[in-house]
Amino acid sequence: MRTNTGEKRIQERVRKYGPISKLTFFSKRTVFIHRQATNKFVFYGDSSMLANKQPSSIHAIPLDRNLVELSGQDQKHSLKLYVGKIDGEVRKPIELHWQGMEIVTGMWSIPVKLPFMRYDWSLHASSRIQDMLKELVQEKKVKLEQQTATPHQDLITCLLSKHNEENEQVVTDKEILHNIVLVMVAGHDTSSILIAFMLRLLCKNPNVCKAVFQDLARMKYTWRVAMETLRMVLPVFGGFRLASRDIEYGGYLIPRGWQVFWASNMTHMDESIFPKPSKFDPSKFEKQKSVPPYSFIPFGGGIETLVVIHYLVTLYSWELCSDDHYVGDPLVVPTQGLLFQIVPKIQK
Repeated sequence: MRTNTGEKRIQERVRKYGPISKLTFFSKRTVFIHRQATNKFVFYGDSSMLANKQPSSIHAIPLDRNLVELSGQDQKHSLKLYVGKIDGEVRKPIELHWQGMEIVTGMWSIPVKLPFMRYDWSLHASSRIQDMLKELVQEKKVKLEQQTATPHQDLITCLLSKHNEENEQVVTDKEILHNIVLVMVAGHDTSSILIAFMLRLLCKNPNVCKAVFQDLARMKYTWRVAMETLRMVLPVFGGFRLASRDIEYGGYLIPRGWQVFWASNMTHMDESIFPKPSKFDPSKFEKQKSVPPYSFIPFGGGIETLVVIHYLVTLYSWELCSDDHYVGDPLVVPTQGLLFQIVPKIQK
């Protein structure tokens, strides 16, 4: 993936073996599946068939008691509890401590714990972040006991305040810790990647940038720009599930315990679904209903992205100073970073 050949290798595999094939991924027996029907099967199918189980290198770093790893009633119960004020609480530790911590780079690495391996670097980074967050959780506990913080002040106080009829804490400290790490990894990186590549594409498409500048009211066009960016440059390359039982799929048997892998961008770059898939064109999402079901599976972005782009476009002019290449490392990042020459616009 770091050589940016992942998509080409997947496409070659599909041409050679078809939309269903078996391989070894992270030293585990795996079935690769692809097509619109795959997206429906993975995201909207029977949850008793596929469990939200990530490879060991992934769940060992963001940790295992988070929403990505839970399934069934555990996940439904947790989703009700974890809706809270996430962004504000994680922004401060990210700004203070995130630089230099290689927590993400080892998530798609071979899970071998050697000092020179990325997996080992990420484990150490995860450990340091956990120590920092444990202190933060304890501080929130004390503030709640002293009534200097409210139960709905932020994500941590919300989770700490959940109690059952016996007045026992519903969400364990371990679950709170693991989900904060998940938010820091998933919530921060996906949005930042989307913003970075939206800026790159707006630089290369001045007419689109002008239309975004004029889109001040409901930001519908800006949202289409975000969707088209996610179609072309997905922050997340693919995903995993675990077969909870023997599954009959596409005329093949997926044995219980096998890993299931799919690549999200395969339908995004399918010319039969999106004409001229390599061309950046937000009008592809002008009529959302025209996009075939289960063909567009984006990861990342939200209203905060639109607000950021709105202010950048209206208050600044910028020129891209780096090349147009990017790699998956494992999340998509520009090879030279995001280098801009930024000039404030003169406000009338």
